Amino acid sequence: MERRGFLQKLLWFLGIGLFRIPLQAPAADASVTHGASKVSYGMGVDVDKCIGCGKCIQGCRTENHVPGDFYHRTWVERYIIQRDGEVLVHSIDSPDGQSSEGVTERDVLRSFFVPKLCNHCDNPPCVQVCPVGATFKTDDGGVVLVDEERCIGCRYCIQACPYGARFFNPLTDTADKCTFCYHRITQGLLPACVEVCPTQARMFGDLNSPASPLTQMRRMNKVFYLKPHLNTEPKVFYVNLDGEVR
Repeated sequence: MERRGFLQKLLWFLGIGLFRIPLQAPAADASVTHGASKVSYGMGVDVDKCIGCGKCIQGCRTENHVPGDFYHRTWVERYIIQRDGEVLVHSIDSPDGQSSEGVTERDVLRSFFVPKLCNHCDNPPCVQVCPVGATFKTDDGGVVLVDEERCIGCRYCIQACPYGARFFNPLTDTADKCTFCYHRITQGLLPACVEVCPTQARMFGDLNSPASPLTQMRRMNKVFYLKPHLNTEPKVFYVNLDGEVR
């Protein structure tokens, strides 16, 4: 009898406990997280329209006070595909990368320009490695930013970025990168690189808006992302991107 009484009490207790344990989050929380009005800023780049003029680089440098000539928040790479299969890549305004000197026109199969910048990933590795929370993603648009007041200059985020989009700013002693010109887009303006592009090779907007030009751009073209195998979920996409681009 004592054993039966013990088991009855145990089952009663477990039954009460099960009712007290929530099996899933309330539906209201899901609606807040996945609200239809949530903005997700992104950029589309049409490689065929880029002429390598470098106005985006200078516009960004002036708008964001990028120090010196060596550092970039955005840059443009020139790809030269030779007939023998060799691929040369260099930034149009810096000596880094491979030189195209000695390459004649008859050696070139095709060449093109590819603008690059921070991809403002939805799953950013730079945010994950920051030990002090200085690198973060904003609630209004998912823009990845660096809080200069918090940054301790450890450079972990610079090493973690698979796109080489970050640099150490010698003037602020902090990590630096493209911000989509956050100070402009929050005022309803376009990023400087988009505004100065003479061929409209870059397009900026809300990726979640059906009326956004970006949405139409993705609907009308086959889109590509840099290093998609890393699952960083980048928010910069390309159209007419050559398979040699890395």
